[in-house]
Amino acid sequence: MSKSFPTSRMTDPHPASSRRPYVRAWLYAVAALMVVTLVVGGATRLTESGLSIVEWKPVTGALPPLSQDAWQAEFAKYQQIPQYRELNRGMSLEQFKTIYWWEWSHRALARLVGAVFLLPFLFFLWRGWIEPGLKARLWSLFGLGALLGAVGWWMVSSGLAGRVSVSQYRLAFHLTLACAIYAAILWTARGLGQRPVDGIPARLRRSALGLVLLVVLQIYLGALVAGLDAGLVYNTWPEIDGALIPSAGRLWFETPLWRNLFENTLTVQFNHRVAAYLLWIVAVWHAVDAVRARAGDAVLNGALALACLMTVQAGIGIVTLLHQTPLPLALLHQATGILVLTVAVIHAERLSPRRSKAAPAADPFSADASIPRGTR
Repeated sequence: MSKSFPTSRMTDPHPASSRRPYVRAWLYAVAALMVVTLVVGGATRLTESGLSIVEWKPVTGALPPLSQDAWQAEFAKYQQIPQYRELNRGMSLEQFKTIYWWEWSHRALARLVGAVFLLPFLFFLWRGWIEPGLKARLWSLFGLGALLGAVGWWMVSSGLAGRVSVSQYRLAFHLTLACAIYAAILWTARGLGQRPVDGIPARLRRSALGLVLLVVLQIYLGALVAGLDAGLVYNTWPEIDGALIPSAGRLWFETPLWRNLFENTLTVQFNHRVAAYLLWIVAVWHAVDAVRARAGDAVLNGALALACLMTVQAGIGIVTLLHQTPLPLALLHQATGILVLTVAVIHAERLSPRRSKAAPAADPFSADASIPRGTR
């Protein structure tokens, strides 16, 4: 006579939804590493260190020079590019090591982000901890991350011949793509939580999402400013080039006209300022609207925090400009920009509509989490 077993023993007592805390923690770890990578990348750009490594070796390049001869060989490669010949001629090996370590650290962090994303992801897939609706999105994010690495080299390669710095077009694309991936990872992690917010007016949802898009646009415009070193000129505020609004002849002298948006330092900096004004106005209006709509403490606090943070960021930007972009202030401005994006994403995701509430997720660290239901 065959022995029958309880059905509960034949099924996985931990469906994928109960593993959400693990998946969320993993995604938050990836997002945190991306923040560090973005900050180091900003420092690499501001210290003009991005061209110190003139080759792209995704695997063997993970190790820095380990001997004096290896350092001399790397320095010799750098001495062949225009940046050294036109800007840094006479640089010592020790000075070269300083800029090399910035770029190497940025690339090492990028590799680490890739590993921290891929290895746990494969483990979670093997264990069946990733919900079906989430797999395609996470594979897409990994693909975008791989593309980001290629775009990074594409950016660096633009400064190895005929230029003393990387292309502002490629720099802006690289930074914006990185921020978009970061925002998507953060949004995905937040979406795995159990915080559905009901009764939010549609206009608040739209304006919160619009703020995220405006922040990303502003980051793109800021990258153009950095790529052209436009923050080193027109260091007055609120006037720029002697007026609140520069003359059309100064803003649009390049032909074709669209080139002014990307190559005219006055136009690029003016656009960055105008976008900042617009972003601040929309953020304050959104906060006022949240107060009037009585949307609840969580929504109201998020809207007020975002408006206040954008005010602080605008002030840092003005002080940075007036002092001709010193490195500490420039780094603070860039880091605060990432913080603004973070708060904007968290706030918009909190207000986003949900098709259904998240299924209750058992605490995987509880004492009885591993006991099959049929035996409790």
